[in-house]
Amino acid sequence: MDHVRHLREHGYAVVRGFLPDEDVAALVAALDRMKVEALKHHTTYRDHNLLFEVHTDPLLGERVCLQAHWTCWIDETMERMRRHPNYLKVLEPLLGRDIKHYASQIHWKPPGAKYTYYRYHQDIKFRENPEIFGDLMDGWLTTGLALNRQGGDNGALCVYPGSHRMGYLGLGEGATVMTGGSNEEELEAAGLDRDGMVQLELEPGDLVLWTLYTLHGSPANGSDRDRLFLLNSYGRAADSPDRGEWAFRDGVSTPLGATPEICKYEQLREKPGPFYIDDTWSEEAVAASS
Repeated sequence: MDHVRHLREHGYAVVRGFLPDEDVAALVAALDRMKVEALKHHTTYRDHNLLFEVHTDPLLGERVCLQAHWTCWIDETMERMRRHPNYLKVLEPLLGRDIKHYASQIHWKPPGAKYTYYRYHQDIKFRENPEIFGDLMDGWLTTGLALNRQGGDNGALCVYPGSHRMGYLGLGEGATVMTGGSNEEELEAAGLDRDGMVQLELEPGDLVLWTLYTLHGSPANGSDRDRLFLLNSYGRAADSPDRGEWAFRDGVSTPLGATPEICKYEQLREKPGPFYIDDTWSEEAVAASS
């Protein structure tokens, strides 16, 4: 229960050795498969919740996949691991035994690529209709699973302890979390001391938990190796009656159903896909369109 106390006090917690080596290896192999699948597409591809964010990196001069969402719809390992019994052990003291799965994301940081940093932000920013999500402070958690060694050299996660008690700070407005350069100047304007940031050192299989209000980000990957990070966001089912896929029903690991539930973007109800999305978010694309 140490992670429960630490999360409530600091807004984040680390669970060391969350997954055994064999499960980490299975996930690393799944990420390799998902990257191959992603790079079959010339640009970003969406089909319902499934998304491959593909673009041509201006520094590498080649296509890269930076993120993939909800690959558990096309990969058995990803589907099974999203509801691994160890998630219930960690989440039950915080969310109960009825838990919905709201977001599933793979984050890659390709060595030498331009867009491998994440501006400081709070995940509450991405709740377009916050009134439909119930208890946003205590009913939702994001988890990040390290699948390789992560530290200052390859852009490990950084958090601001205690920031979850500051309300919504509005950091990073007007830019995507991967463009616009570092927004550390905003931290001082919000009353945050840059020296208060904690960069996490993670081993393969370590899990981080944080709240929707916890301020976090990560610097660029300056190493010659990737950073493999698997994000899953979970919510108390009573706070999410109309959103998310079931992960656990009364503590029982629950597979995905026959068809996807729209978890985040309402427009997918009218246009679920499949379709391609042109690269409009990068600084190069914005400059070309202006």
